[in-house]
Amino acid sequence: MTSRRQQPQGPDLFAPEPTGLGDVSAAAPLAARMRPRSLDEYIGQEQLLAPGSVLRTLIETDTLRSILLFGPAGTGKTSLAFLIARSTSAAFEQLSAVTAGVADVRRVVQEGRERLRAVNRRTVLFIDEVHRFNKAQQDALLPGVEDGSVVFIGATTENPFFSVIGPLLSRATLFRLEPLGDEHITRIVRRAIADDRGLAGAVTAEDDAVDAIVVRAEGDARIALNALEAAAGRARAAGRSIVTAEDVADAMRTRYLRYDRAGDAHYDVTSAFIKSMRGSDPDAAVAWLVRMIEAGEDPRFIARRMIIFASEDVGVADPSALGVAVAAAQAVEMVGLPEAAINLTHATVALALAPKSNGVIRALGAAQRDLEQMGRGQVPGHLRDAHYRGAAALGHGEGYRYPHDHPGGTVEQTYMPEGLQGRRYWEPEPDLDERRRRARGDERRRGQDEREEGER
Repeated sequence: MTSRRQQPQGPDLFAPEPTGLGDVSAAAPLAARMRPRSLDEYIGQEQLLAPGSVLRTLIETDTLRSILLFGPAGTGKTSLAFLIARSTSAAFEQLSAVTAGVADVRRVVQEGRERLRAVNRRTVLFIDEVHRFNKAQQDALLPGVEDGSVVFIGATTENPFFSVIGPLLSRATLFRLEPLGDEHITRIVRRAIADDRGLAGAVTAEDDAVDAIVVRAEGDARIALNALEAAAGRARAAGRSIVTAEDVADAMRTRYLRYDRAGDAHYDVTSAFIKSMRGSDPDAAVAWLVRMIEAGEDPRFIARRMIIFASEDVGVADPSALGVAVAAAQAVEMVGLPEAAINLTHATVALALAPKSNGVIRALGAAQRDLEQMGRGQVPGHLRDAHYRGAAALGHGEGYRYPHDHPGGTVEQTYMPEGLQGRRYWEPEPDLDERRRRARGDERRRGQDEREEGER
């Protein structure tokens, strides 16, 4: 007897869809059990969720449109999605950016269209870590987002301008979540100790213990709650009902550093490092350097940035700076970490303390603009290559004056490309030492200007 294959059934458009974000069991991690159940319980992000704010109003009136929640881990992105799931009358779907494929996205979009057409009910689709979606997966979202059948909520720890395709980014409102402040983390930890969903008062925590969690959590509520749970377990295993700073230190042996070599923190910390050296603050520069090293940044990347800095921000104000930066890069290759951190710190302090000039980068930029706007200009005849047979017959090198045959090793003649005479790219800084270094060149320029004026 053969059996007939059961035909797949379409979605039940009238049944409430599981959100995947509902109540959690008592066995769930503390961070999951303590998710806020309402906007009033939500701690932090006051700039986004204050009464009367745009995002809060959209949630409370169930009129949310596609949004992107961008911010570091543990700042409440998934919790916001949880609150939307609890408050919306729309069907709520969740996809994992790790396991879902293009077919899953297309299925949700198609079901969303059918649901809207059949029962006039919207579909909210939440995708956590949406930056993990490739271009094809993100493209598959566009039809549903464009026609309004799907309200897309994306959460990402990476800058969406780098990780989300332009068409999708332009169709969603971007909300940036900031790292939680110390007062926020303190409230979250204290509430978890007392709340029935949390530790239910089974333990208390010394102020020093809470402070240690706050400092080490770096604004990440999930890190803080995980640490509290582990520290409380250690205390109870020892027969104590008080969590101490020692319990916290044991639970957080490795300090969490908010840094992602491929993400937004990478660019932000690198920017802070460069700007601290540019601002001649060696202490701040070393602080950012250590943060990069301890977070696992490639030391060769750091050394490359310092080589660029030496010419871009120090330049001829201290010509030795480039040598210092190159030497640090060589030390990284020859010595390696951890000892090369000493060489990088040496170079960081030296570059931060060096006099600053951006004359090199300004000269480069001005010359590039002239090349683009005025053309390359011909090589003057007296500067053309004259070493080969027949060059003299072409007039190459005719009239060239060899500087070493003249007093001081300089001689007045035109060196600029034809059509660019009189253009100035390198200008001395108002620094006395740099002015002295430039005095000789300025005298040569004055003589050249006078000669060119006479020729005209």
